[in-house]
Amino acid sequence: MGSVLLRPIARPLFASWFVVEGVDAVRHPARHAAAAREGVDALRERAGEKLAGLDIDSSLTDRQLAMVVRAHGAATVVAAGFLALGKAPRTAGAALAALTVPLVVADLPTGRVRDEADAARRRRFWTSLSALGGALLAAGDLAGRPSMAYRVHAAREARATTRDA
Repeated sequence: MGSVLLRPIARPLFASWFVVEGVDAVRHPARHAAAAREGVDALRERAGEKLAGLDIDSSLTDRQLAMVVRAHGAATVVAAGFLALGKAPRTAGAALAALTVPLVVADLPTGRVRDEADAARRRRFWTSLSALGGALLAAGDLAGRPSMAYRVHAAREARATTRDA
């Protein structure tokens, strides 16, 4: 019973981080694009030879990357809005999880914290990783109802029991 009362409050509160991040990406894409480019460069450094044959984002101009960041931010706001309103919350949670993965990857820590920029990157990593976990929980939340697989199994058993009787 408690979760029934908490869900209408918890979902909008959880979605608020995604809304704020998405709106900021739409309004100030340059900052997010710089972080994305920095993350890809760090990933390329760490992966080294494994990614040597791949041309990850190097063909994107700053303007194109800013447009990608804006589109990502807008999609995040839409998915968070659906979650906050309780409209298709599992789908919205799954969409938020998928939209958060690039943030986690872009902010992967590069090793030791050498300066304030590394510390900020590490904080962004843990924040986005926590948001990813929450989005996965929202995607799997059945709101107290049994899963579709359980309902199908129970219906088959009930039908088999009826036939046997």
